Amino acid sequence: MGRIARVLAHFADLDPYRLYTLLKLRCDVFVVEQRCAYPELDGRDVEPATVHLWLDDEHGTPAAYLRVLSDPSGAARIGRVVTAKAARGQGLAARLMADALTHVGPDREVVLDAQTEAMRLYERFGFTAEGTPFLEDGIEHIHMRRPAA
Repeated sequence: MGRIARVLAHFADLDPYRLYTLLKLRCDVFVVEQRCAYPELDGRDVEPATVHLWLDDEHGTPAAYLRVLSDPSGAARIGRVVTAKAARGQGLAARLMADALTHVGPDREVVLDAQTEAMRLYERFGFTAEGTPFLEDGIEHIHMRRPAA
């Protein structure tokens, strides 16, 4: 994969084509590839505080994506971390996590629900597992937290 471009936007700043490509990536991986029939469009994308962060490949197509939400607890919540099948193994999810944590800043607690097979990625960024694993849409997850500095 060639040049990768980082993009950050709120929902109101997304044009229809860009929104379509981001949602398509999420659906391609979470709904089709992982065979999880669930409400991918959960209403959180449009919240004013939600930040969409992604990396475009050299063709302007999203290669990796995540969103940062405001959790009811006051923490930032990272979710929908996804990498296109063709772009895996290049460290794009780690790049996005680093960018997301820079955006959030060190003084805010961050939480996420990780697929257990991806725990090591999040541990590299200071997240620790809490509680016991649980099934979400047939895939084992675990709650993880990175405390504020």
